[in-house]
Amino acid sequence: MNNAVNNGVWSGSWVAERLGVGIAGDDTLKEMLGLALRRNPKRAHLLVSHVLGKHVPQSPSVVYGHGLALGRRVRELLGEADSDRAVVLGYAETATGLGHSVADGLGTAPYLHSTRRPVAGVARAGGFEESHSHATSHLLLPEDATLLVGTGPLVLVDDEFSTGNTIMNTIRDLHDRYPRGRYVVVALVDMRSPQDAGRLEAFAGEIGARVDLVATASGTVRLPEGVLEKGQDLVARFDRNPPGARGRVDSAATAAWARPAPTHPHPPHTRVDLDWPQSVPDGGRHGFTPEHRIQLEAALPAMAVRLAQALPEDAHRVHILGFEELMYAPLRLACELERSVTAEIRYSTTTRSPVLAVDDPGYAIRSRLTFPAHDDPADGPGDRYAYNVAGAGFDAVVAVVDSAADTPALHAPDGLLAQLAAHTPHVVLAVIPSYVPERPPMLPEPLRGPAFSSYAPEEVGWLLQDLSDVTLEAPTEEREEAIQSGGAHYAESLPVEYQPSEQYQELFQAALETSAARIAQAVGVVTETVIAERSPRPVLVSLARAGTPVGVLMRRWAQFRHGLDLPHYAVSIVRGRGIDANALRWLAAHHDPRDVVFVDGWTGKGAITRELAAAIEEFEAAGGAAGFDAEIAVLADPGSCVRTYGTREDFLIPSACLNSTVSGLISRTVLRADLVGPDDFHGAKFYRELAGADVSVAFLDAVAARFDEVAEAVAAAVKELLASDRTPTWEGWAAVERISEEYGIHDVNLVKPGVGETTRVLLRRVPWKILARAGAGADLDHVRLLAEQRGVPVEEVGELPYTCVGLIHPKYTRGATGADGKAVAL
Repeated sequence: MNNAVNNGVWSGSWVAERLGVGIAGDDTLKEMLGLALRRNPKRAHLLVSHVLGKHVPQSPSVVYGHGLALGRRVRELLGEADSDRAVVLGYAETATGLGHSVADGLGTAPYLHSTRRPVAGVARAGGFEESHSHATSHLLLPEDATLLVGTGPLVLVDDEFSTGNTIMNTIRDLHDRYPRGRYVVVALVDMRSPQDAGRLEAFAGEIGARVDLVATASGTVRLPEGVLEKGQDLVARFDRNPPGARGRVDSAATAAWARPAPTHPHPPHTRVDLDWPQSVPDGGRHGFTPEHRIQLEAALPAMAVRLAQALPEDAHRVHILGFEELMYAPLRLACELERSVTAEIRYSTTTRSPVLAVDDPGYAIRSRLTFPAHDDPADGPGDRYAYNVAGAGFDAVVAVVDSAADTPALHAPDGLLAQLAAHTPHVVLAVIPSYVPERPPMLPEPLRGPAFSSYAPEEVGWLLQDLSDVTLEAPTEEREEAIQSGGAHYAESLPVEYQPSEQYQELFQAALETSAARIAQAVGVVTETVIAERSPRPVLVSLARAGTPVGVLMRRWAQFRHGLDLPHYAVSIVRGRGIDANALRWLAAHHDPRDVVFVDGWTGKGAITRELAAAIEEFEAAGGAAGFDAEIAVLADPGSCVRTYGTREDFLIPSACLNSTVSGLISRTVLRADLVGPDDFHGAKFYRELAGADVSVAFLDAVAARFDEVAEAVAAAVKELLASDRTPTWEGWAAVERISEEYGIHDVNLVKPGVGETTRVLLRRVPWKILARAGAGADLDHVRLLAEQRGVPVEEVGELPYTCVGLIHPKYTRGATGADGKAVAL
């Protein structure tokens, strides 16, 4: 069973004769590969490697030697300097051990393999799909978030290189997140068709990077027309023990090389304590460093001694059986055992892959053990397999699993250990502790209504902590005086919530009735743009609190127009302090950062746009998950600061007229050291006592009720918008700079452009004067009323790019108005 050619019979001849499948290429190709048929609707044949250590028991030194040799070739290709900067990535499940061996051959490279096992609390650094596999989703879960960050070469290792689709999908995904100039693809066999041969070079040109290929052997597979259907027919005819039928071995009972089935009762399995070093990971699922490699090398001899002591003294043929993705640790144990005992040692691992077993020398899979999964897999229960183990004449089989897989299912009457005990007199179990990365403190789940906010729980999850019981409010002038005298930050306190008069509430209702359809159209346009350009299933993340009603409306539009149930969260961003990094960490742990779309109500001069971009850059530089797009999607972009918007007109958005009573009764966010620790979300208050004045849901319902009537206008506007040049001109910023100088303010942070920002000045700050564009009509009714109530002059200006601009009083410039939260003194 060591070679693909035995007694002149190639282990692919059975499939070749019946399906016309053939392989051609290097002289060593048929020694390395056999053929089998698998239960897979996407691909009929399976190239069965005799040197990988997955389906076919092989000498562990042969398996490990092939990986080491490939790693040394990669080092020679890259040169010493680039080799020392390289990172190696292996593919689950078949190439996890091969990739690790390649990393050993390189000598100094850290190693990571993809995994199908999600781990709570470990953020994804990426993921990709394997199109032909029976289990496609791969996750990248490095403990060190910066492992894939850098410009050194990335070495990608798989057992075979066939179409190249999986490799190119991976590189494309990672290149978007962690761009670099060089990639090396490594495989035991390069089996690309002539049609696929040139795709890798073209792909390299497409991404602007060098992509090399290193393989032990190369060739092609001949697949006649209709091979998939014919293969499926053969599987149906010959599979007398299909997956799910457990309790007997398929094909081994009549195999010519099978040992007689034992007639004596099987003793219980023996458990051996390897004394695995606690600081050494069980593999590369979360990363494996050169330091880990040194520690493992030092511990291997003693572990092999413990393993040898658990074997029967008269054992002549011993099999080490690894477990799915756990390939490297059992392989290294098997190599060490091979050096230290006289018995013949063989190595392979269990697998998820369902393959037909046929008792024929010309077929690569001679026997199959079927048993239930025993590691509580995320995708649910299912069958697992061990091939070419039953009937192979082993005196002992050592099953090596990680502690996550040492479950009752492993020890059940139909479990792996019982299946092995039926075919060998001695079963040994060695359990390696599953490595658990050091996790940052777990963050709480989002707050939701009605316990926090007046929104329905499905409308938005608040990534905030509830500070409702803390007194944080002070009168506006008094608050800014206190900030001025103490140098405090504006986000450390809250203004007293403005209680609108009856006249002001009537203005709000009139404005809502007038502008609801206009807002509905802007909501539709920005949502459709996001879905078309950013993600087909975006994760909406609104900037609390002005962005939150817009985020809810965008979520409602996606449901109305596309039947999508989009996740929506609200997070805090504080001028001068950035976005809540813990909220980003929570989002990265629960969603792909590339799907996250930040949402705000409107742009003024673009300060928050710049703040968010700087905060995301800082988050990634500190080791946070990569992939967040800092571009904000807004309802209105009068300042021309973003590419994704519903309109660039400066008009009244009624939600800007009020504070918490149109924002789910939630306060502006708070960031104060004595209330918000390093592992806490930013805070906010829920003003339950204002429920009688709350119009949050009424505002949403009034706008959503107009969705149907604006649907056609939205479709036309989106088509026109997507074809237009939307490059931000930042003309709003230029206008603010001009106004700052013309009015002798000399500080752009005291100039608040647009209807929304002007309203905020009147509600929360100490206003100096209001500039209104000559001829502005009902959009400014509420502004004029607020200005009258506060004794603030309204000055009409002929040339003004905004409908209005609010100027903060210079008297309070050291209070809560500068870019760092403190104003610059004049």
